[in-house]
Amino acid sequence: MVTDGDIIMLPLPAQRYLHFMGVVGRPRDWSLRAHMTGSFRTKPEQAWSPMQAWQYDSRLAVARVFYLDLRMFGFLPVLGRDTYLRGQGRMLIRPLDLVTVEDVKGEEVEISELITYVNDAVLLAPSFLLGPETTWSSAAPNGFGLAFTYAGHTVTAVVTIDERGAPRDFSTTDRFLRDPSDPHHALVRARWTTPIDGWQFVGGRPIPTSGRAIWHLPQGDFAYVSMRFAPDDIAFNIAPGT
Repeated sequence: MVTDGDIIMLPLPAQRYLHFMGVVGRPRDWSLRAHMTGSFRTKPEQAWSPMQAWQYDSRLAVARVFYLDLRMFGFLPVLGRDTYLRGQGRMLIRPLDLVTVEDVKGEEVEISELITYVNDAVLLAPSFLLGPETTWSSAAPNGFGLAFTYAGHTVTAVVTIDERGAPRDFSTTDRFLRDPSDPHHALVRARWTTPIDGWQFVGGRPIPTSGRAIWHLPQGDFAYVSMRFAPDDIAFNIAPGT
């Protein structure tokens, strides 16, 4: 059970955030499963395509599985799988789940997947962060910083909160994307944010209503995901596949 004594040494904005998220007085979570719907695109000039996504995150061993079902041109199924397992990251894209068009591994993917796990924890399961892997810091009265170390990598982020303690945005430079201006499409580091539009309460827990994922590039900002959380299809502390 998380108590006030467990968080008393954290920066005050972080304490306010953890109280808003209902962490204090509840047992620590060890897994989460969520379902999202929305739109996705791979280039700024590209039309939005409908998508669904499912994810499972574990705190027992830091792990994440994200499954994306994207309908290109409104009808062509493109399946994506992002995974972070045993400290290894992987991004796999397969149209019709038959042909592999991208299968990326390596340090850049490991860092990207690890910070995305932290993003999941901030928005859905904050008690994932109450462990020796996490260092908390102040970031002005309306935010706090996080550093999370696992499997030889340390990733950092700044979380902005409102007066209640509800997260408004998550910002990091520990994510990589294919450089749209590079003909070889090399992986480059860029600032990545996930602004949240609002919050709803499901089973006594605050859950985001909807949000976006945005790359902040030299040539301009690029929002590539617009996502809504399905309030009736989120669960905690369940085994994989449940």
